[in-house]
Amino acid sequence: MSQTVSQVHGAVQTLTQSSDTLFLLLGAIMVFLMHAGFAFLEVGTVRRKNQVNALVKILADFGVSAIAYFFIGYWVAYGANFFADAETLSQGNGYELVKFFFLLTFAAAIPAIVSGGIAERARFYPILIATFFTVGLVYPLFEGMIWNGNFGLQAWFETRFGYGFHDFAGSVVVHGVGGWIALVAVVFLGMRKGRVRAGKHTNFAPSNIPFLALGAWILCVGWFGFNVMSAQTLNGISGLVAMNSLMAMVGGILAALVAGKNDPGFIHNGPLAGLVAICAGSDLMHPLGALVTGGVAGALFVYLFTYLQNKTQIDDVLGVWPLHGVCGAWGGIAAGIFGQASLGGLGGVSLTVQLLGTLAGIVVAVAGSIVVYGILNKVSGLRMSEEDEFNGADLAIHKISSVNED
Repeated sequence: MSQTVSQVHGAVQTLTQSSDTLFLLLGAIMVFLMHAGFAFLEVGTVRRKNQVNALVKILADFGVSAIAYFFIGYWVAYGANFFADAETLSQGNGYELVKFFFLLTFAAAIPAIVSGGIAERARFYPILIATFFTVGLVYPLFEGMIWNGNFGLQAWFETRFGYGFHDFAGSVVVHGVGGWIALVAVVFLGMRKGRVRAGKHTNFAPSNIPFLALGAWILCVGWFGFNVMSAQTLNGISGLVAMNSLMAMVGGILAALVAGKNDPGFIHNGPLAGLVAICAGSDLMHPLGALVTGGVAGALFVYLFTYLQNKTQIDDVLGVWPLHGVCGAWGGIAAGIFGQASLGGLGGVSLTVQLLGTLAGIVVAVAGSIVVYGILNKVSGLRMSEEDEFNGADLAIHKISSVNED
């Protein structure tokens, strides 16, 4: 009898492990697909002479990110490495390997975010070097602090305030950090040539609205893998996360529709703003709180992007700092507001901690990226020559245009 019970227990354990591995693998694939969304969102937004570069950057960045995270970043964040034999690595149906793949797709979102901000005037290889260090060191430094308890920050929050910093799917850890890194890179690069004419700001119209829309749709679909599958096990899956992601996305759409005055660029970025903001508290909030969170994010994106493009010297091509940096920070704070039981949430979260944790993410991102981009700017320069920028990155870097005119 005991042998039969043991066999049944072993079979159940194997089924659970294999199910969790498959669950997380599907999540990794969905988030990996989101990188196509990043690519087409950028392709549709930049001018035609820079479309090939947009596509190549996202894929090249992913390759560099994988190497940086495999050899350095994953070890920095979780103290784990892959210098063991294959038999050891494949234990538990290879769950830990698939977990690496899933977390890599998050890490690789950092340069994908940055890419949209620095488009149309950044040199190719210096930016790939920056990708290596931001994914290998800067991002995993904060990732490990929040998701692995490194350096005692979470322990201090819990001791001092009773709760740790809550970021279920990365509003701050991924999007906030990526957006603030992008802001630093954008400032180092300066404005694109031709943006200011006769003392007035001129905005370059998106080159291809259908591609822009396609990118937004791919991102929206993939985001349900990004958020829901952050549970990382079947046992932890929550329909509340899916529902809140949906409602925040809808809030972002409607807010951008109104605030953006029917502009298709704003309308297709609105849902992304809402989805960025809901990542942190998607497992805590009431759906109405998620709707408000997404709505605020959609409006924030429209107003901030408009202000940056028309009133400042910050030339953020896709508006990645408002979309990811600011809406990500808002998401971290919103989790502390709408996660409260008094507002229909599940509780177990502190607004003070959410504010402090969000601030910590911004500090790490800004300080780390100033070092990385500052050194590269001094050593090799980050910006294309004026002639190459005029001709476009497609011909200057890749020697081919997106469309054959013959």
